[in-house]
Amino acid sequence: QVQLVESGGGLVQPGGSLRLSCAASGAIFSINAMGWYRQAPGKQRELVAAFTSVGSTNYADSVKGRFTISRGVNTVYLQMNNLKPEDTAVYYCNLKQRQYNYWGQGTQVTVSS
Repeated sequence: QVQLVESGGGLVQPGGSLRLSCAASGAIFSINAMGWYRQAPGKQRELVAAFTSVGSTNYADSVKGRFTISRGVNTVYLQMNNLKPEDTAVYYCNLKQRQYNYWGQGTQVTVSS
């Protein structure tokens, strides 16, 4: 009932910036949390940044001060600054609604010189 589509990934040099977007559609009526996760090859999927149900934000320690999560109408953004090679991963938009957990298809972010 909920669809999430990410965009904005790509190849960027260390120290560069990218802005990811997630467009949500469908039966969105009671959100518990929404945000961004990432998964690098051989690693577990990890939380990057998220909004709680009351609008506060949570960030992974590794991205604090560099990444900023924001939102518009049915849209979630992730501004990524001062990117590092270790940020290379597939980034997934996530929405939690009641007992359901929705994921986007993922967008590749590669940080390399």
